[in-house]
Amino acid sequence: MVDKKLQISLSLTDVAHGGSALGRHRGKVIFVPYALPGEKVTVEIVEEKRRFARARLLEVQSPSPERIDPPCPFFGKCGGCHWQHASYSAQLAFKTGIVRDQLTRLGKFVDPPVKDTMASPDPWHYRNHVQLAVDRQGQLGFRAFTSRQVVPLDECLLMHPLVEELFFALDLAADDGLPSLRRLSLRAGINTGDQMIIFETVSDEPPELEVDLPVSCVLLLQDGTPVNLIGYNHITERLAGRVFCISAGSFFQTNTPQAEALIRLVTEYLSPKGDETLLDAYCGVGTFALTLADQVAHVIAVESSPSAVEDFRFNAKDVENVAILAGALEEVLPALQGPVDLAVVDPPRTGVHREALAALVRLAPQRIVYVSCDPATLARDGRALAEAGYDLSIVQPVDMFPQTYHVEMVSLWEKA
Repeated sequence: MVDKKLQISLSLTDVAHGGSALGRHRGKVIFVPYALPGEKVTVEIVEEKRRFARARLLEVQSPSPERIDPPCPFFGKCGGCHWQHASYSAQLAFKTGIVRDQLTRLGKFVDPPVKDTMASPDPWHYRNHVQLAVDRQGQLGFRAFTSRQVVPLDECLLMHPLVEELFFALDLAADDGLPSLRRLSLRAGINTGDQMIIFETVSDEPPELEVDLPVSCVLLLQDGTPVNLIGYNHITERLAGRVFCISAGSFFQTNTPQAEALIRLVTEYLSPKGDETLLDAYCGVGTFALTLADQVAHVIAVESSPSAVEDFRFNAKDVENVAILAGALEEVLPALQGPVDLAVVDPPRTGVHREALAALVRLAPQRIVYVSCDPATLARDGRALAEAGYDLSIVQPVDMFPQTYHVEMVSLWEKA
Protein backbone atom coordinates (compact mmCIF):
# COMPACT_ATOMS: atom_id res chain seq x y z
CA MET A 1 0.00 0.00 0.00
CA VAL A 2 1.30 3.46 -0.96
CA ASP A 3 0.08 6.22 1.33
CA LYS A 4 -1.71 9.09 -0.36
CA LYS A 5 0.21 12.39 0.02
CA LEU A 6 3.36 10.41 0.79
CA GLN A 7 6.46 11.91 -0.84
CA ILE A 8 8.75 9.32 -2.40
CA SER A 9 11.85 9.16 -4.57
CA LEU A 10 11.17 7.29 -7.79
CA SER A 11 13.21 6.05 -10.77
CA LEU A 12 11.19 6.22 -13.98
CA THR A 13 11.61 3.51 -16.59
CA ASP A 14 9.04 4.00 -19.34
CA VAL A 15 6.23 6.16 -20.70
CA ALA A 16 2.58 5.08 -20.74
CA HIS A 17 -0.26 5.60 -23.18
CA GLY A 18 -1.74 8.77 -21.69
CA GLY A 19 1.57 10.62 -21.56
CA SER A 20 2.78 9.93 -18.03
CA ALA A 21 6.16 8.44 -17.22
CA LEU A 22 6.03 5.45 -14.91
CA GLY A 23 8.08 3.79 -12.22
CA ARG A 24 7.53 1.25 -9.45
CA HIS A 25 7.41 1.64 -5.69
CA ARG A 26 6.87 -1.35 -3.42
CA GLY A 27 5.64 -3.36 -6.39
CA LYS A 28 3.02 -0.83 -7.49
CA VAL A 29 3.13 1.12 -10.78
CA ILE A 30 3.25 4.90 -10.23
CA PHE A 31 2.22 7.26 -13.08
CA VAL A 32 3.90 10.68 -13.11
CA PRO A 33 2.79 13.39 -15.58
CA TYR A 34 5.40 15.85 -16.91
CA ALA A 35 8.27 13.46 -16.14
CA LEU A 36 10.41 11.40 -18.51
CA PRO A 37 11.81 7.87 -18.61
CA GLY A 38 15.34 7.66 -17.20
CA GLU A 39 14.73 10.40 -14.64
CA LYS A 40 14.96 10.13 -10.86
CA VAL A 41 12.24 12.28 -9.34
CA THR A 42 10.55 13.22 -6.10
CA VAL A 43 6.78 12.81 -6.28
CA GLU A 44 3.71 13.04 -4.10
CA ILE A 45 1.00 10.38 -4.36
CA VAL A 46 -2.33 12.03 -5.18
CA GLU A 47 -4.50 9.05 -6.13
CA GLU A 48 -4.21 5.39 -5.31
CA LYS A 49 -5.88 2.37 -6.85
CA ARG A 50 -5.43 -1.33 -6.14
CA ARG A 51 -2.87 -1.90 -8.89
CA PHE A 52 -1.45 1.57 -9.52
CA ALA A 53 -1.16 5.10 -8.19
CA ARG A 54 -0.91 8.57 -9.69
CA ALA A 55 1.60 11.10 -8.44
CA ARG A 56 2.41 14.79 -8.76
CA LEU A 57 5.92 15.72 -9.80
CA LEU A 58 7.67 17.76 -7.10
CA GLU A 59 11.32 17.72 -8.18
CA VAL A 60 13.49 16.28 -10.92
CA GLN A 61 16.60 14.98 -9.15
CA SER A 62 18.31 13.61 -12.27
CA PRO A 63 16.91 14.98 -15.56
CA SER A 64 16.78 12.99 -18.76
CA PRO A 65 19.04 14.22 -21.59
CA GLU A 66 15.79 14.52 -23.60
CA ARG A 67 14.30 17.09 -21.17
CA ILE A 68 13.99 20.62 -22.56
CA ASP A 69 12.47 23.85 -21.31
CA PRO A 70 8.79 24.06 -22.37
CA PRO A 71 8.38 27.18 -24.55
CA CYS A 72 4.74 27.78 -23.57
CA PRO A 73 4.08 29.65 -20.29
CA PHE A 74 0.80 27.76 -19.85
CA PHE A 75 2.32 24.28 -20.08
CA GLY A 76 1.51 22.25 -17.00
CA LYS A 77 -1.69 24.19 -16.33
CA CYS A 78 -3.48 23.94 -19.67
CA GLY A 79 -4.34 20.35 -20.56
CA GLY A 80 -3.80 20.75 -24.30
CA CYS A 81 -0.15 19.58 -24.33
CA HIS A 82 1.56 16.73 -22.48
CA TRP A 83 5.15 16.59 -23.75
CA GLN A 84 6.51 20.09 -24.29
CA HIS A 85 9.23 19.16 -21.78
CA ALA A 86 10.54 16.42 -24.13
CA SER A 87 12.61 16.83 -27.29
CA TYR A 88 10.68 16.17 -30.47
CA SER A 89 12.80 13.15 -31.34
CA ALA A 90 11.95 11.69 -27.92
CA GLN A 91 8.24 12.31 -28.49
CA LEU A 92 8.37 10.35 -31.74
CA ALA A 93 10.20 7.48 -30.04
CA PHE A 94 7.65 7.45 -27.20
CA LYS A 95 4.77 7.12 -29.69
CA THR A 96 6.44 4.28 -31.56
CA GLY A 97 7.00 2.46 -28.28
CA ILE A 98 3.45 3.01 -27.07
CA VAL A 99 1.94 1.65 -30.30
CA ARG A 100 4.21 -1.40 -30.16
CA ASP A 101 3.43 -1.97 -26.47
CA GLN A 102 -0.35 -1.75 -26.92
CA LEU A 103 -0.33 -4.15 -29.87
CA THR A 104 1.86 -6.57 -27.92
CA ARG A 105 0.16 -6.43 -24.51
CA LEU A 106 -3.48 -5.85 -25.49
CA GLY A 107 -3.53 -7.30 -29.00
CA LYS A 108 -1.24 -10.26 -28.21
CA PHE A 109 0.79 -9.70 -31.38
CA VAL A 110 4.34 -11.06 -31.25
CA ASP A 111 6.84 -8.50 -32.56
CA PRO A 112 4.23 -6.38 -34.42
CA PRO A 113 5.59 -4.70 -37.60
CA VAL A 114 5.54 -1.13 -36.26
CA LYS A 115 7.59 1.42 -38.18
CA ASP A 116 9.16 4.55 -36.68
CA THR A 117 6.63 7.34 -36.16
CA MET A 118 6.39 9.72 -39.10
CA ALA A 119 7.29 13.23 -37.95
CA SER A 120 5.07 16.23 -38.52
CA PRO A 121 6.61 18.80 -40.91
CA ASP A 122 6.21 21.37 -38.13
CA PRO A 123 5.83 20.27 -34.49
CA TRP A 124 4.37 23.70 -33.69
CA HIS A 125 1.66 25.90 -35.25
CA TYR A 126 -0.03 22.97 -36.98
CA ARG A 127 -3.61 22.99 -35.66
CA ASN A 128 -6.17 24.11 -38.26
CA HIS A 129 -8.99 23.76 -35.69
CA VAL A 130 -9.19 24.60 -32.00
CA GLN A 131 -12.12 24.42 -29.57
CA LEU A 132 -12.01 26.98 -26.78
CA ALA A 133 -13.98 26.86 -23.55
CA VAL A 134 -15.22 30.00 -21.78
CA ASP A 135 -14.83 30.75 -18.08
CA ARG A 136 -17.32 32.70 -15.95
CA GLN A 137 -15.60 35.98 -16.76
CA GLY A 138 -15.94 35.35 -20.50
CA GLN A 139 -12.26 34.55 -21.00
CA LEU A 140 -11.28 31.93 -23.58
CA GLY A 141 -9.02 29.03 -22.76
CA PHE A 142 -8.51 25.27 -22.66
CA ARG A 143 -9.47 22.85 -19.93
CA ALA A 144 -6.93 22.16 -17.20
CA PHE A 145 -4.99 18.88 -17.21
CA THR A 146 -6.67 17.40 -14.14
CA SER A 147 -10.06 19.17 -13.98
CA ARG A 148 -12.80 20.87 -15.97
CA GLN A 149 -11.52 24.28 -14.93
CA VAL A 150 -10.85 26.68 -17.81
CA VAL A 151 -7.29 27.98 -18.07
CA PRO A 152 -7.45 31.42 -19.79
CA LEU A 153 -4.86 31.86 -22.54
CA ASP A 154 -3.44 34.80 -24.44
CA GLU A 155 -1.56 32.60 -26.93
CA CYS A 156 -1.26 28.97 -28.06
CA LEU A 157 1.84 27.67 -29.83
CA LEU A 158 -0.10 24.87 -31.54
CA MET A 159 -2.43 27.15 -33.52
CA HIS A 160 -1.71 27.55 -37.21
CA PRO A 161 -1.07 31.23 -38.09
CA LEU A 162 -4.47 31.46 -39.83
CA VAL A 163 -6.19 30.26 -36.65
CA GLU A 164 -3.92 32.38 -34.46
CA GLU A 165 -4.93 35.45 -36.48
CA LEU A 166 -8.57 34.83 -35.54
CA PHE A 167 -7.67 34.22 -31.90
CA PHE A 168 -5.76 37.49 -31.55
CA ALA A 169 -8.54 39.40 -33.36
CA LEU A 170 -11.26 38.21 -30.96
CA ASP A 171 -12.68 40.78 -28.56
CA LEU A 172 -15.39 39.22 -26.43
CA ALA A 173 -17.45 41.76 -24.53
CA ALA A 174 -19.71 40.66 -21.69
CA ASP A 175 -22.32 43.28 -22.56
CA ASP A 176 -22.80 41.57 -25.94
CA GLY A 177 -24.50 38.65 -24.29
CA LEU A 178 -21.40 36.49 -24.49
CA PRO A 179 -21.66 35.05 -20.95
CA SER A 180 -24.12 32.62 -22.60
CA LEU A 181 -21.30 31.44 -24.87
CA ARG A 182 -20.65 27.75 -24.18
CA ARG A 183 -17.82 27.08 -26.60
CA LEU A 184 -16.07 28.83 -29.46
CA SER A 185 -14.20 27.09 -32.29
CA LEU A 186 -11.74 28.50 -34.79
CA ARG A 187 -11.13 26.71 -38.11
CA ALA A 188 -9.05 27.41 -41.19
CA GLY A 189 -8.38 25.90 -44.59
CA ILE A 190 -4.59 25.92 -44.58
CA ASN A 191 -4.25 25.47 -48.35
CA THR A 192 -7.15 27.77 -49.26
CA GLY A 193 -6.96 30.55 -46.65
CA ASP A 194 -10.60 30.13 -45.57
CA GLN A 195 -11.33 31.11 -41.95
CA MET A 196 -14.33 30.42 -39.72
CA ILE A 197 -15.51 31.20 -36.18
CA ILE A 198 -18.10 28.83 -34.73
CA PHE A 199 -20.21 29.92 -31.75
CA GLU A 200 -22.07 27.53 -29.46
CA THR A 201 -24.35 29.18 -26.91
CA VAL A 202 -26.33 27.92 -23.94
CA SER A 203 -29.71 28.86 -25.36
CA ASP A 204 -28.94 28.81 -29.12
CA GLU A 205 -29.18 32.61 -29.19
CA PRO A 206 -26.80 34.29 -31.66
CA PRO A 207 -24.26 36.80 -30.34
CA GLU A 208 -24.00 40.35 -31.63
CA LEU A 209 -21.05 40.60 -33.97
CA GLU A 210 -18.76 43.18 -35.51
CA VAL A 211 -16.27 41.69 -37.93
CA ASP A 212 -13.26 43.33 -39.58
CA LEU A 213 -11.82 40.19 -41.17
CA PRO A 214 -13.00 38.22 -44.22
CA VAL A 215 -14.19 35.38 -42.01
CA SER A 216 -17.34 33.26 -41.87
CA CYS A 217 -19.24 33.22 -38.58
CA VAL A 218 -21.61 30.36 -37.74
CA LEU A 219 -23.88 29.59 -34.81
CA LEU A 220 -23.85 25.82 -34.25
CA LEU A 221 -27.13 24.86 -32.61
CA GLN A 222 -27.23 22.17 -29.95
CA ASP A 223 -28.87 19.77 -32.41
CA GLY A 224 -25.90 20.22 -34.78
CA THR A 225 -27.62 22.59 -37.22
CA PRO A 226 -25.30 25.37 -38.50
CA VAL A 227 -26.84 28.85 -38.77
CA ASN A 228 -25.06 31.39 -40.94
CA LEU A 229 -24.34 34.65 -39.18
CA ILE A 230 -21.74 36.06 -41.57
CA GLY A 231 -20.37 34.47 -44.74
CA TYR A 232 -20.71 30.70 -45.24
CA ASN A 233 -21.48 27.73 -43.00
CA HIS A 234 -18.40 25.91 -44.27
CA ILE A 235 -14.75 26.30 -45.16
CA THR A 236 -12.91 24.65 -48.03
CA GLU A 237 -9.60 22.80 -47.95
CA ARG A 238 -7.43 21.39 -50.72
CA LEU A 239 -6.00 17.90 -50.25
CA ALA A 240 -4.31 15.65 -52.83
CA GLY A 241 -5.45 17.89 -55.66
CA ARG A 242 -9.14 18.02 -54.63
CA VAL A 243 -11.07 20.77 -52.86
CA PHE A 244 -13.27 19.64 -49.98
CA CYS A 245 -16.19 21.49 -48.44
CA ILE A 246 -16.16 21.12 -44.63
CA SER A 247 -19.21 22.34 -42.71
CA ALA A 248 -19.08 23.77 -39.21
CA GLY A 249 -20.20 20.51 -37.63
CA SER A 250 -18.13 18.11 -39.74
CA PHE A 251 -14.94 16.39 -38.59
CA PHE A 252 -11.69 17.05 -40.40
CA GLN A 253 -8.11 16.18 -39.42
CA THR A 254 -6.47 19.03 -37.49
CA ASN A 255 -3.02 18.71 -39.10
CA THR A 256 -3.37 19.37 -42.82
CA PRO A 257 0.08 18.22 -44.06
CA GLN A 258 -0.26 15.00 -42.08
CA ALA A 259 -3.79 14.48 -43.45
CA GLU A 260 -2.19 14.42 -46.90
CA ALA A 261 0.34 11.89 -45.57
CA LEU A 262 -2.55 9.67 -44.44
CA ILE A 263 -4.02 9.76 -47.96
CA ARG A 264 -0.65 8.74 -49.46
CA LEU A 265 -0.24 5.86 -46.99
CA VAL A 266 -3.80 4.57 -47.44
CA THR A 267 -3.38 4.63 -51.22
CA GLU A 268 0.00 2.87 -51.04
CA TYR A 269 -1.24 0.15 -48.68
CA LEU A 270 -4.47 -0.55 -50.59
CA SER A 271 -2.54 -0.72 -53.90
CA PRO A 272 -5.69 -0.49 -56.09
CA LYS A 273 -5.44 -1.99 -59.57
CA GLY A 274 -8.48 -0.22 -61.07
CA ASP A 275 -11.15 -2.93 -61.14
CA GLU A 276 -11.96 -3.24 -57.42
CA THR A 277 -14.86 -2.16 -55.24
CA LEU A 278 -13.66 -0.05 -52.30
CA LEU A 279 -15.52 0.33 -49.01
CA ASP A 280 -14.78 3.54 -47.08
CA ALA A 281 -16.22 3.16 -43.58
CA TYR A 282 -16.53 6.31 -41.44
CA CYS A 283 -15.89 8.24 -44.64
CA GLY A 284 -16.41 11.75 -43.24
CA VAL A 285 -16.39 14.44 -45.92
CA GLY A 286 -14.72 12.04 -48.38
CA THR A 287 -10.96 12.52 -48.08
CA PHE A 288 -10.14 8.85 -48.75
CA ALA A 289 -13.10 7.83 -50.91
CA LEU A 290 -12.89 10.73 -53.32
CA THR A 291 -9.11 10.80 -53.71
CA LEU A 292 -9.17 7.04 -54.44
CA ALA A 293 -12.27 7.01 -56.67
CA ASP A 294 -10.36 7.32 -59.93
CA GLN A 295 -8.16 4.33 -58.99
CA VAL A 296 -10.98 1.80 -58.44
CA ALA A 297 -14.14 0.73 -60.26
CA HIS A 298 -16.59 1.61 -57.52
CA VAL A 299 -16.64 3.19 -54.05
CA ILE A 300 -19.18 2.50 -51.31
CA ALA A 301 -18.93 5.07 -48.50
CA VAL A 302 -20.65 4.95 -45.11
CA GLU A 303 -21.07 7.85 -42.68
CA SER A 304 -23.38 8.60 -39.75
CA SER A 305 -22.87 12.37 -39.30
CA PRO A 306 -25.61 14.27 -41.20
CA SER A 307 -23.38 17.29 -41.85
CA ALA A 308 -20.54 15.10 -43.13
CA VAL A 309 -22.97 13.20 -45.40
CA GLU A 310 -24.12 16.51 -46.89
CA ASP A 311 -20.53 17.61 -47.37
CA PHE A 312 -19.62 14.27 -48.97
CA ARG A 313 -22.46 14.53 -51.47
CA PHE A 314 -21.40 18.07 -52.39
CA ASN A 315 -17.74 17.07 -52.67
CA ALA A 316 -18.64 14.04 -54.83
CA LYS A 317 -20.81 15.91 -57.32
CA ASP A 318 -18.24 15.39 -60.09
CA VAL A 319 -17.52 11.73 -59.23
CA GLU A 320 -19.78 9.13 -60.86
CA ASN A 321 -18.55 5.85 -59.33
CA VAL A 322 -19.25 6.73 -55.69
CA ALA A 323 -22.30 5.94 -53.56
CA ILE A 324 -22.76 7.03 -49.95
CA LEU A 325 -24.89 5.19 -47.40
CA ALA A 326 -25.99 7.36 -44.48
CA GLY A 327 -26.21 5.71 -41.09
CA ALA A 328 -24.25 4.04 -38.31
CA LEU A 329 -21.79 1.48 -39.68
CA GLU A 330 -23.12 -1.29 -37.42
CA GLU A 331 -26.57 -0.74 -38.92
CA VAL A 332 -25.58 -0.25 -42.57
CA LEU A 333 -22.81 -2.81 -43.05
CA PRO A 334 -24.71 -6.01 -42.09
CA ALA A 335 -27.18 -5.31 -44.91
CA LEU A 336 -24.44 -4.76 -47.52
CA GLN A 337 -24.15 -7.66 -49.96
CA GLY A 338 -20.85 -6.81 -51.57
CA PRO A 339 -18.62 -7.79 -53.20
CA VAL A 340 -15.95 -5.65 -51.51
CA ASP A 341 -12.33 -6.05 -52.57
CA LEU A 342 -10.66 -3.29 -50.57
CA ALA A 343 -11.67 -1.45 -47.40
CA VAL A 344 -10.49 1.54 -45.41
CA VAL A 345 -11.89 2.15 -41.93
CA ASP A 346 -11.21 5.33 -39.97
CA PRO A 347 -13.30 5.04 -36.79
CA PRO A 348 -13.52 7.39 -33.80
CA ARG A 349 -11.39 6.79 -30.71
CA THR A 350 -13.78 4.08 -29.49
CA GLY A 351 -12.87 1.90 -32.48
CA VAL A 352 -15.09 -0.17 -34.77
CA HIS A 353 -18.41 -1.37 -33.32
CA ARG A 354 -18.35 -5.14 -32.74
CA GLU A 355 -21.26 -5.82 -35.13
CA ALA A 356 -19.71 -3.61 -37.80
CA LEU A 357 -16.41 -5.46 -37.50
CA ALA A 358 -18.19 -8.81 -37.86
CA ALA A 359 -19.97 -7.53 -40.97
CA LEU A 360 -16.70 -6.26 -42.43
CA VAL A 361 -15.07 -9.66 -41.94
CA ARG A 362 -18.08 -11.32 -43.61
CA LEU A 363 -17.57 -9.13 -46.69
CA ALA A 364 -13.99 -10.50 -46.81
CA PRO A 365 -12.06 -7.71 -48.55
CA GLN A 366 -8.59 -8.83 -49.57
CA ARG A 367 -6.93 -5.81 -47.95
CA ILE A 368 -8.14 -3.63 -45.08
CA VAL A 369 -6.43 -0.39 -44.13
CA TYR A 370 -7.36 0.56 -40.57
CA VAL A 371 -6.68 4.21 -39.69
CA SER A 372 -6.79 4.59 -35.92
CA CYS A 373 -6.32 7.40 -33.41
CA ASP A 374 -6.12 5.08 -30.38
CA PRO A 375 -3.55 2.28 -29.99
CA ALA A 376 -5.70 0.39 -27.48
CA THR A 377 -8.76 0.08 -29.72
CA LEU A 378 -6.54 -0.73 -32.72
CA ALA A 379 -5.05 -3.57 -30.66
CA ARG A 380 -8.53 -4.81 -29.68
CA ASP A 381 -9.99 -4.64 -33.18
CA GLY A 382 -6.77 -5.94 -34.68
CA ARG A 383 -6.98 -9.07 -32.54
CA ALA A 384 -10.50 -9.66 -33.92
CA LEU A 385 -9.21 -9.24 -37.49
CA ALA A 386 -6.34 -11.63 -36.83
CA GLU A 387 -8.71 -14.26 -35.45
CA ALA A 388 -10.83 -13.84 -38.60
CA GLY A 389 -7.87 -14.69 -40.81
CA TYR A 390 -6.18 -11.36 -41.50
CA ASP A 391 -2.41 -10.90 -41.21
CA LEU A 392 -1.00 -7.64 -39.88
CA SER A 393 1.48 -6.51 -42.54
CA ILE A 394 2.52 -3.05 -41.37
CA VAL A 395 1.71 -0.32 -38.86
CA GLN A 396 2.84 3.22 -39.60
CA PRO A 397 2.36 5.67 -36.70
CA VAL A 398 1.88 9.24 -37.92
CA ASP A 399 2.39 12.21 -35.62
CA MET A 400 -0.75 14.23 -36.21
CA PHE A 401 -0.57 15.84 -32.76
CA PRO A 402 2.96 16.95 -31.73
CA GLN A 403 3.46 17.96 -28.08
CA THR A 404 0.72 15.50 -27.05
CA TYR A 405 0.63 11.75 -26.45
CA HIS A 406 -2.01 11.28 -29.18
CA VAL A 407 -0.92 9.35 -32.26
CA GLU A 408 -2.53 8.33 -35.55
CA MET A 409 -1.79 4.89 -37.04
CA VAL A 410 -2.23 3.52 -40.54
CA SER A 411 -2.17 -0.29 -40.54
CA LEU A 412 -2.52 -2.84 -43.34
CA TRP A 413 -4.36 -6.13 -42.82
CA GLU A 414 -4.25 -8.76 -45.59
CA LYS A 415 -6.44 -11.81 -45.88
CA ALA A 416 -4.35 -14.92 -45.38
